[in-house]
Amino acid sequence: MGSKRKDYISWDEYFMGVAILSGKRSKDPNTQVGCCIVSQDNKILSMGYNGLPTGCSDDEFPWAREGENPLETKYVYTVHSELNAILNYRGGSLEGAKLYVSLFPCNECAKAIIQSGIKEVIYDSNKYEGTPSVQASMKMFDAAGVRYYQYHRTGRKIEVEL
Repeated sequence: MGSKRKDYISWDEYFMGVAILSGKRSKDPNTQVGCCIVSQDNKILSMGYNGLPTGCSDDEFPWAREGENPLETKYVYTVHSELNAILNYRGGSLEGAKLYVSLFPCNECAKAIIQSGIKEVIYDSNKYEGTPSVQASMKMFDAAGVRYYQYHRTGRKIEVEL
């Protein structure tokens, strides 16, 4: 009898890979963020990416980062990946779940994460580290007992041909 293969990916590689792949669905020309929510027993519960609310055409709303009028920028319209994943979940409670996300959550997403009962956040990038939004997220996570830590990339290349 042969032995099992030894080069399979870890749970963290798998779930962060799913989060990053989910972000590839985003129409945002600058930042594509993906999220994957996982149960305590490593089952995927929900996924999301940053984009417009259902029913809002991504051809009719702006994707600009800057503008004199906030209504001409993407920020007042887009739903972040974490909130999308939380809102996409149809199975009941997310109490005790883990959230894998490609970018550290903003303060608004941190509120939704805490309120939904998610207890662990694993993030890939923290490119806005030190900003008031990220500082507020960390302060709220700490106060609410939500553990967060950066994913450590393994350097493994996983290629998918579609």
